Amino acid sequence: MAATETESEATPAEALKKPLQIDVKVDVTSTCERHVVVSIPRAEVERYRQEAFNEVSPKAELPGFRAGKAPRKLVESRFKEQVGEQVKSTLVMDSLQQITEGDHFSAISEPDFDYDAVELPAEGDFKYEFKIEVRPDFDTPKWEGLALDRPTCELNDKHVDEHLSRTLKRFMTGEAVDGPIEMGDNVTLSATFTLDGKEVSSFDEEDAVVAKQLKFGDAVVEGFDKLIVGKSEGDEFSTTVTMSDDAAIVDMRGKEVSAKFHIIEAKRIQVDEIGPATLDQLGFDDTDELRAFVRAELERQFEYHQQQALRKQIVDQLTKDANWELPESLVRRQTNRELQRMVLELQRSGFNQQQVNSYLNTARMNARESTIHALREHFVLEKIAEDLKVEPSAEDYDKEIQLIAEQNDTSARRIRARLEKSGQMDAIRNQIIERQVIERIVEAGKVKDQEDTSFLKSDPEASDINFSIAGDYSDIPEAKHDNEAVTPGALKLPEKDKSAE
Repeated sequence: MAATETESEATPAEALKKPLQIDVKVDVTSTCERHVVVSIPRAEVERYRQEAFNEVSPKAELPGFRAGKAPRKLVESRFKEQVGEQVKSTLVMDSLQQITEGDHFSAISEPDFDYDAVELPAEGDFKYEFKIEVRPDFDTPKWEGLALDRPTCELNDKHVDEHLSRTLKRFMTGEAVDGPIEMGDNVTLSATFTLDGKEVSSFDEEDAVVAKQLKFGDAVVEGFDKLIVGKSEGDEFSTTVTMSDDAAIVDMRGKEVSAKFHIIEAKRIQVDEIGPATLDQLGFDDTDELRAFVRAELERQFEYHQQQALRKQIVDQLTKDANWELPESLVRRQTNRELQRMVLELQRSGFNQQQVNSYLNTARMNARESTIHALREHFVLEKIAEDLKVEPSAEDYDKEIQLIAEQNDTSARRIRARLEKSGQMDAIRNQIIERQVIERIVEAGKVKDQEDTSFLKSDPEASDINFSIAGDYSDIPEAKHDNEAVTPGALKLPEKDKSAE
């Protein structure tokens, strides 16, 4: 008996390193969902239980005994419930880690189960079950030798001049409009939206440009110019908008919503010449420096246009058979993440906030289908990345964050802190990996260059406000259970009984 106890007490750390013996039954409920039943033999339950008590006994303080000197049976009786809860927690977390790191499936979400409903039996095997979302199981599609048209564009001085004019309008403050509002003026608006006489949302002091349309994330004000041209600061106007079929609130989809706008301010920007005062306001020493900045921004935007054109051709070919059904919970949960990721990609590619809002609202108007396509594309590109062993380097992350920081006119350190705090570093990782995979596919493809200047847009016919009348899709819910297992010996022991002294 003594030898057994000595052996047990001498090897707890080594025992913990041993793989947990478990039986795992996985049922395929859909392409991206699994139902898992885990069975842990009683011998393993007892092993974990003994290891837990081996840690507790030396620290246990019971009336009439010095710390660590109470009989083992008495310690086991006193701390039975606490140790039992600790053993349950450790068994669940160790088995989950073993399952998700194994070859059963590739998980894309946390296990879905009610931890509190799981019970550790006094006798027999320990069993629990959960549902989990997984990456679809499929063969890597043939990606080498794809026929691709690569957009090309020789940027000239005229292109730079046109973009310079738009850039100046973006950065200059403009002069207050003393009189009727005209097309192209910058306006600051507040608005209230009602459905069936009840207010559903509102915003204060959002900027827009007077154009034919005013776009939100889930609705479009048609004839915006006709509603506002000729009015002045302080005026109000009303209209109705039809909610998109992808509005975040299901009951609002397709409904007519009343919108009432108040014009807070109107400004007009006229770019006549770039004098010293304008350069000073923009923070440039001379026109050459300003033009170099504008050309670099335009080049980054074309690079994005080129990459997106190639990506679309590639994923259209690689995902033609990727018609997997995706769980609605996954699609809804991922929608905001895809939108956030789009913003990061656009910012690193030199797009200003008005341009970002335009892309963002277009995606929001078709949020569900956009997310489904993005998920299917990601699964395929990630599979190829694994085969190619593509993984971002520290330098890749630094470059990506620096580009985003430059567009936001802030420090890379601040951007990194914001991304880490918001949990968006995985989005940075995904876009780096996917971009590198696309580059590898292009290198191995049959590429034909084709002149394309479609990205050189003139003044837009729509103005975008980064706002959704029905609100945004809910973000990823908080974890339903702790990710950290309770380690043996970590449970809180009762205070020493002072009355026994």
